[in-house]
Amino acid sequence: MRIYLTVIGLTGVLLAAACSGSKHTSRSVAARNAAVLAQRADSLFFAAQRSKMLGDYKTAVVQYSDYLRLNKQNATVYYELARLHMELQNPVAALNYARQAVALDPGNHWMSVTLADAYAVNERFDSAAIVFDKLTHQFPDNEDYLYNKGISLAKANKFASALAVFSQLEDKVGPVEEIIYQKQRLLLRLSMVNEAAAEVKKLIDRSPDEIRYYLLLAEIYDANDLTEEASKVYRQILSKDPDNARALIALSSYAKKNNDQQGYWSNLSKAFANPSYSIDEKVAYVYPYLQMMNLDSTKLGEGLKLTSLIIKAHPKDAKAYALRGDMFSQADLLDSAEVNYKKAIQLDDTRFSVWYQLMWIYSRKNDPAALLALSNNVTNKFPREFMGYYFKGVASFLLQQYPSAISSLNTALEIGNGERRFLGDIYSLLGDAYHATGQHHQSDSSYETALRYRPKDALIMNNYSYYLSLRGENLERAEQMSRESLEIEPESPTYMDTYAWILFRQEKYAEAKIWIEKALQYPDAQKNPNVLEHYGDILYNLKEVTKAVEYWQKAKEKGASSVDLARKIAEKRYIQ
Repeated sequence: MRIYLTVIGLTGVLLAAACSGSKHTSRSVAARNAAVLAQRADSLFFAAQRSKMLGDYKTAVVQYSDYLRLNKQNATVYYELARLHMELQNPVAALNYARQAVALDPGNHWMSVTLADAYAVNERFDSAAIVFDKLTHQFPDNEDYLYNKGISLAKANKFASALAVFSQLEDKVGPVEEIIYQKQRLLLRLSMVNEAAAEVKKLIDRSPDEIRYYLLLAEIYDANDLTEEASKVYRQILSKDPDNARALIALSSYAKKNNDQQGYWSNLSKAFANPSYSIDEKVAYVYPYLQMMNLDSTKLGEGLKLTSLIIKAHPKDAKAYALRGDMFSQADLLDSAEVNYKKAIQLDDTRFSVWYQLMWIYSRKNDPAALLALSNNVTNKFPREFMGYYFKGVASFLLQQYPSAISSLNTALEIGNGERRFLGDIYSLLGDAYHATGQHHQSDSSYETALRYRPKDALIMNNYSYYLSLRGENLERAEQMSRESLEIEPESPTYMDTYAWILFRQEKYAEAKIWIEKALQYPDAQKNPNVLEHYGDILYNLKEVTKAVEYWQKAKEKGASSVDLARKIAEKRYIQ
């Protein structure tokens, strides 16, 4: 464009030089140039308008800006740029363009409103109030400008000035609800509680059957610890609307504070029995009981009573049963939790959180068959949910379906949206599953990854070190991990047995005997066939053959199943 204009300009100079006596020719060239510029400017303007209508605000900004290079005197373009920059969240640019729009067209109220808006997005609310003040004098019949002046002053924290503006507006239009609402808010900011209440009473006087106004008045009193005044208003509400849930909940709260259990339960039960009282609000009221139950066992009974009322009022809503299931689950009443979660799923099978809770229940009940069946269903319905594959892997492992466990756990890792706290579990379980299938390299790699997530997990260290000892590999690393697991849980006979067995594989028989005898001081270890067999192995290598055979025999009686145990007993010797 610049090249074109330069050529035109140059042509004009040459023509002027050639025909210096022809003023008529110069004027015609200038007119043609102006027409070209005007046509180009119009084209840019309409292109910008089209881009704006299509929602391509960035392109519109470029086109309007190009227009201003041709014509800097169009207030509308500055106005449009100001509005666009507000949409694009460029507040400083919006303010600059709005100021120029007003400078070019000070009498246009749209330009002034845009300037006020630009001040507001720059959080210069006092300046916005000044603009609206000018507009109120320019257009005295427009109440919106006076209202916005009051709002701007309130946002500028000039509460008294804002209150004066809303009072002025009320004098013009009467006690309109929105004006009264703004006035009572400002009066509360000024700590004028009685005056704020008086404003709401104006609305009650005008509409004595409008419950919303009574609730607003009660909330003012309640928020300022004027309990007696609030109670009177709530009772007024109940005289007009006996089932009003908010009034009943408030009165039950006051009764509870006064140790009036009968009043508390009477009002609360009536509120919860009301089907028109939102189930979401009921759930929000009850949910804190789940946390309180850990500190106060009486909360279980209260919570279950409330969930029973919710179910009675909303028998077809899955949320009611899910909440009751959560209550039972938190109290370790797993069978009851299962019943309620299943009912919730029957009513609404789209909420993964309920399926998750049910899988968690089966996991806690040690029912891998039920967990596998459920998790198969979950992974079909929610193929992108990490926890479905996690539980499927757990169930498969417990059922000794190791390849399936490996597949499911790796799928969970591929999905990659799981909580970090579960990743250590997955890699640890993969370590177990790979070990069970003889894939020792993958097993060791999985355990190393698990320890990066959970470097102080005694169980992971114990299992990893035990598997290394069984293979007789990397025994120094195994011994170090086993010793560290005992430092974390020094009273674990299982970890003592692992440590003793690692010492045995290192041929440190005397030390191994010390640690396995520590383990055998615990009743659980005395019943564990593996511990008994290990003790026999250690004793044999310490030349205590008779006692070794005795413990091998005990191990067999307790159900030991190692393939060489029978030969050990029969041949009275240790078999590697």
